[in-house]
Amino acid sequence: MDKEIFFINGVKIEVKTGDITEEKTDAIVNAANNHLIMGGGVAGAIRKKGGKEIEEEAIKKGPIPIGEAIITKAGSLSCNYVIHAATMGMDFITNEEKIRNSTKNSLIRARELKIDSISFPALGCGVGGFNIEQAAKIMIDEIWSHLMEKTTIKKISFVLFNKDDYKKFIESAEIYLINLSKKTFRNPIPTVDIIIETEKGILLIKRKNPPYGWAIPGGFVDYEESLENAAIREAKEETNIDIIDLKQFHTYSKPGRDPRFHTISTVFTAKATGIPKAGDDADKIGIYTQQNLPDDIAFDHRDILSEYFRSL
Repeated sequence: MDKEIFFINGVKIEVKTGDITEEKTDAIVNAANNHLIMGGGVAGAIRKKGGKEIEEEAIKKGPIPIGEAIITKAGSLSCNYVIHAATMGMDFITNEEKIRNSTKNSLIRARELKIDSISFPALGCGVGGFNIEQAAKIMIDEIWSHLMEKTTIKKISFVLFNKDDYKKFIESAEIYLINLSKKTFRNPIPTVDIIIETEKGILLIKRKNPPYGWAIPGGFVDYEESLENAAIREAKEETNIDIIDLKQFHTYSKPGRDPRFHTISTVFTAKATGIPKAGDDADKIGIYTQQNLPDDIAFDHRDILSEYFRSL
């Protein structure tokens, strides 16, 4: 068995290979359709090994809204409960929001059960065909947010059926989990964003990681790093730009501005030197003016840009 172990706020986080239907845990999560009909993959294995009564009990509680989750008994499985999370409808299509809500509501059901341990597959990555690397980050976002609240959970496992899925999951999640394991205090997280000015407009990045959309370049402030140095580093990592004339603009702290967790962002303005090139969390780079901003802007960055353009 391949396995990596992390700790977030005192809770053990496992990423491992294995058969989730054989987990000796309080609850396992089933990536379900919203009608709770159990077909192939994990759902089919649960029905086969745990008994058809699991599906029958689930169907009686459905259909449920996509992103919601319900609890059933676990039949003859090694766990005590199955949490059925509706990651898709009967069109079998999923996305970031559906996976995020499914993870969140599975954890809420676990809290209601007052259980100690829960095991997840990579939600949405079977029939839903979602990218496993992105699913890993979305699920960890929601788990981290949950663990900042009062919870009974002491262990969370991600159980991947084969080594290839495990490798993809851990390569995406490992650095993320290491960084989050350092942020154990229930306080807002400091971040920086940099409005980088060029002759033709401002630089925006298209995010390759959730939350998706176009955004002002920026990121988390590292321990023993000043806000200014964090801004210089993030600008370089995401845009390949060396910035000059760095000035603080405003600070934004409204809870919910980041769907993952509470952040406080200090926004800077700066001038660009160099040739832009997407890197780190950036999938693409674009230069925009007030008149042609993209429609899909992440976080509260549209509001920030509105204030910026008004200030000019």
